[in-house]
Amino acid sequence: MSAGPLVEPMMTQDPVDLLIAFEKASVAPIRPEYVEGTVIVPPQPDYDHSKGAVKLTLQLHMAGLDLAGMGMGFRAAHQDGSTMALVIPDFYILRREPTELDRSYPRVHKGWYPIGMIALVGEVTSSNHAIDTGAKLATYAAAGIPVYVLINRETRTAHCCTGPTLPGDNPVEAYYTNDTKVDLGDPLPLPAPYPALDTSPFLVAG
Repeated sequence: MSAGPLVEPMMTQDPVDLLIAFEKASVAPIRPEYVEGTVIVPPQPDYDHSKGAVKLTLQLHMAGLDLAGMGMGFRAAHQDGSTMALVIPDFYILRREPTELDRSYPRVHKGWYPIGMIALVGEVTSSNHAIDTGAKLATYAAAGIPVYVLINRETRTAHCCTGPTLPGDNPVEAYYTNDTKVDLGDPLPLPAPYPALDTSPFLVAG
């Protein structure tokens, strides 16, 4: 009697733990993200990137949107509960003050909040601008975030993407049906109740 091949179950690792391992292995401080099955280590934001993102966040606060913020990390999950993505947007507006359930979520997922808290998300491109215009756009659309604001310093344009659509079960195929685009320096209209954003702080960005 011939023996069949020995099949070992594949070892799987939660992407949250994978990012922790990357952080521990790095000599320099990093804040890795996980998108479309890949660990991404964004470059350190330059001065123009950071200044512009802060100014956009301040505009939102001055418009009375107290839930606008920066710096928090968010986890998106597949339908089976496994981790789909771990992202740290450049700025965002939350749907609500964190509930007790929201506050308990990062204790379970080691520092990551549920992405469903986000009503509007924003990214400012760095040297890896294709991540923000491709993989992250699809991730935010798959997570159903209603508004994605993108400052594309490569093309010197600003975008307000709405209408998140997931045509099937594959989050990579998600997209936004509407893209309002203006040149940097022009006001970027956003859907109500959000104000138009002054994009002129990015005119000096390279």
